[in-house]
Amino acid sequence: MIIIIKEMERSIMKVLYYDCFCGISGDMNLSALLDLGVDEAYLRRELSKLNLDTEYELHVKKETQKGISGTRVDVVLKQDHHHHGANSDIVHAHGHTHHEHRNLKDIENIIISSGLSDQVKKASMAIFMKVAEAEAKVHGKSLDEVHFHEVGAIDSIIDIVGAAVGLEYLKVDKVMASSVQLGGGFVKCAHGTFPIPAPATIEILKDTPVKTGIVASETTTPTGAAILAANVSVFTDHMNLSVKKIGYGIGHREFEIPNVLRVYLGCEEQRDQGEKHAKEVCKMIAADNENQ
Repeated sequence: MIIIIKEMERSIMKVLYYDCFCGISGDMNLSALLDLGVDEAYLRRELSKLNLDTEYELHVKKETQKGISGTRVDVVLKQDHHHHGANSDIVHAHGHTHHEHRNLKDIENIIISSGLSDQVKKASMAIFMKVAEAEAKVHGKSLDEVHFHEVGAIDSIIDIVGAAVGLEYLKVDKVMASSVQLGGGFVKCAHGTFPIPAPATIEILKDTPVKTGIVASETTTPTGAAILAANVSVFTDHMNLSVKKIGYGIGHREFEIPNVLRVYLGCEEQRDQGEKHAKEVCKMIAADNENQ
């Protein structure tokens, strides 16, 4: 019996890898994607399609922290000039009221009625749903009953939709991430003093490899956790990539370590015989057997 098997095909996948050695927040993610190469003018044009320009300003600048140069993003609310910091989304989640809070239906209406692409709309809602479902479970309420202080804040809307826009711009085949550093200590909120990670954060990251305690502060927020949960297909601390670009998203807090989110854009080579070749081999085997 003679079996002929063709050489296995090679396929190259474009991969985005999140190195979450100091966690991830919504604004650090947006900063890192811009630093990686997402066009700022393109991002601004897409975000304008939400029709929320009267509510905020997007400030983007280069900054250095602990010797690492990267990009920092601030979402500045026009009504009170509040600067959105790396961990502000978790503060909103726990009862601060200086932002306008929208519920999930409000957010859905803003996104669906916008001029964004269907892909960005779908990706944005997937991230919002991760946060919404976690908040509902933590507070023992239905989705309709929960007041989404965190996801309703304008800065979180910009962070989440901006993440979806950035990922569409990069056109990657796969998103990967390291284990996620959550930080440590406690955070004061409207419900009392909670241990870090905040309940919604760890609920979102169930079945995800996490680490704690690198600093006595919160390093991963619900928005950051949801961006990973909705987009990452593989969590691993072992990269097997040919790295082409590196981006650094600068955070807003000072730690003993760099408060930075590092992202890699690279190529992963896969050796795959492919469905077509597998079928060809099966046909040759069957034909050879019939001739015997």
